[in-house]
Amino acid sequence: MKGGLQPSHTRRNDRHGAPEKERPAGSWGTEPPASPGWKEKAIITSLNEKQTILIVDDSMLNRALLADMIGDAYRIVEAEDGKQAVAALQKEGTGISLVLLDYVMPQMNGFDVLEVMNRNGWIKDIPVIMVSAESDAAYIERAYELGVTDFINRPYDVNIVRRRVMNTLMLYQKQRTLMGMVADQVYEREKSNNLMVYILSHIVEFRNGESGMHVLNVQAMTEMILTHLMRLTDQYPLTAEDISLITMASSLHDIGKIAIPEEVLNKPGRFTDEEFAIMKTHSAVGSDMLDNLELYKDEKLVKVAREICRWHHERYDGRGYPDGLVGDEIPISAQVVALADVYDALTSQRVYKPPFSHEEALRMIREGECGSFNPLILECLTAVADDLESRLNRGVTGREISVDSLHLSEAALDNGVAKASSRTLELLDYERMKYHFFASMSNEVQFEYTDEPPMIVLSDWGDRKLGLPEIVMDPYHDEAFCRVFGNDNLAELNQRLRATTQEAPLVDMELEVTVNGETRWLHALARALWSDENPPEYLGSLGKFIDIDDRQAELHDLQFKAYHDPLTEVVNRAFARKVITERLGEEDECDRHSDHHVLAVCDLDFFKQANDTHGHQFGDRVLQHFAGRLQDSVRGGDVVARVGGDEFLVCMDCPVDPRPLIDRIHRSLEGEFEGFPLSVSMGVATTDDGVRDYDELFRRADVALYHKKRGGRGGYVFYDDLSEEERGSVIDGEFTALSGIDKNETDQ
Repeated sequence: MKGGLQPSHTRRNDRHGAPEKERPAGSWGTEPPASPGWKEKAIITSLNEKQTILIVDDSMLNRALLADMIGDAYRIVEAEDGKQAVAALQKEGTGISLVLLDYVMPQMNGFDVLEVMNRNGWIKDIPVIMVSAESDAAYIERAYELGVTDFINRPYDVNIVRRRVMNTLMLYQKQRTLMGMVADQVYEREKSNNLMVYILSHIVEFRNGESGMHVLNVQAMTEMILTHLMRLTDQYPLTAEDISLITMASSLHDIGKIAIPEEVLNKPGRFTDEEFAIMKTHSAVGSDMLDNLELYKDEKLVKVAREICRWHHERYDGRGYPDGLVGDEIPISAQVVALADVYDALTSQRVYKPPFSHEEALRMIREGECGSFNPLILECLTAVADDLESRLNRGVTGREISVDSLHLSEAALDNGVAKASSRTLELLDYERMKYHFFASMSNEVQFEYTDEPPMIVLSDWGDRKLGLPEIVMDPYHDEAFCRVFGNDNLAELNQRLRATTQEAPLVDMELEVTVNGETRWLHALARALWSDENPPEYLGSLGKFIDIDDRQAELHDLQFKAYHDPLTEVVNRAFARKVITERLGEEDECDRHSDHHVLAVCDLDFFKQANDTHGHQFGDRVLQHFAGRLQDSVRGGDVVARVGGDEFLVCMDCPVDPRPLIDRIHRSLEGEFEGFPLSVSMGVATTDDGVRDYDELFRRADVALYHKKRGGRGGYVFYDDLSEEERGSVIDGEFTALSGIDKNETDQ
């Protein structure tokens, strides 16, 4: 194997095409429909023509019996143990209409599966019928406690099995239909309420000469800050329902302005003290207006709106109005709306000022130019700042209203027990269908990972690409999975995912993997999933692996070309300078007594004759041959570089007398190539006298080479052997060895 500095470059012969880019899955537009359109419903209907039943039993015979009893009216999915059952549920979700679950199984028993379904909320949407030979009352009671819908004992009766399956499916279908009807009604009611609140607030804004977007911007920003605050701390016991209520009530924060004279309200210049006193009354006036709603003043929405109206101009340090409240004496609803109101006022056009930029508005708020705010709320503002400009000035979309409505409908239906409506389930089914379709059409390896139980589900194309099964249990300890991805890569990916936060959940890294014995590069893009608890719990991740092996090979090729001479494939002068400079180190980093380096500049004598006599192609072969012999004469870690036309450089660590080493190298280079005599002149410099600067060391070797060639070709000269006069001679740039001492002379 040749010596000299080698590139970290691997040549590959088998090349697969670059992965196709994932096509966009479509867009709802700015106003998404509240439910799927006719095309989406047609797709969902076609998917659900046969409902899917998951049969979980470790006995193949029992699974076959149940499948035959149920008949061909259903799509059957089988699992031979609890882990496979959980994997199927993870993959198909609510696409599974019913689970027939055995109790006694290896890996995970039936109760373990039920506990996972409860933990993930699947049991509320997917009915389970327990099938078992067990008849103990305590056992059956435990099954019902874990959420099973029915219980069938072995031996099976075909009529009982069919009827109970049909009854359970019909019951759950009716429940979904009922939830959908309630969701539709609540959605329409909520949409109407939002519309009425918006109209009322818009009337106030219209009279104020301001854009109606102010109300919507305050709403959107209030929701963003409250949502982040709920994740950040439990100091304020906020629920999703509280956030929805405060967001809606924020629209009414300025209704008191309806009582302010128009000449004050729309004055383009600075207020006088009297005018400002009048203007400040709008907060108390709005509060009084809501207090006077005798029939509705005890409603939660009215109570929250009254807090916001009265106190949204209070400040955290007590310098606000009308009551001079301090700190958390101000309700959190009013604190958040106050900040949202100030930000939008700063960034919007007003009759008395032009808009400030997003960045300037943030600076003014943080530096207290607009009053004092709760530090926690300012922290939330910083966290959502990057999304503000994209979220504001677009209003509340139909989808956002729909989501709020569904939250309320769930609470209204069963006080929090039901977690999704038929509308939600249809949308989830449709999105899952789209996911699997695009995953199958893409060359990306898409995955879903759950931490409890530890399991990864790969896309259909992914398991073929990586040679792994579609479902891998406990992947961090699975031998085949670890063999492909490598333990170190998996440990780093796991560590980085768990180090993310809800606000910054993305991980982006490159992995070198082994697929079918071949090393390939993958780009991993993953999103960590966290619970809504405080503190949040890591649930798993989803993401994709993109094959970038061709791109990585191209980068290696480019790097090789950037660092190496294209003809001889030794490193070039620039890269050699960088490496040698690093090895010489700074003055205080090296031990002068143990760290010795030798730098030699080699010149191929009579090379001009090779070109003139045999042509340039022969001359190129001479240079390639010479570079190979030079690499063969040194160690693998030594630097060999081409620094000019027929000039080369060698730098070595040499703790002993370098003269025998240089003599051996010189003798190995002399000889002939295809009849052409090879004669080499060398100039050598060492670090023995303490010189650590590359440019100075190179200059000394060049001076030694110059005097060697002046005194006769062939051989070597050490800089240390030159007289003081020879060392001090200044060599003209035109006549240095590296500028071509042979150029104007005939080699003798």
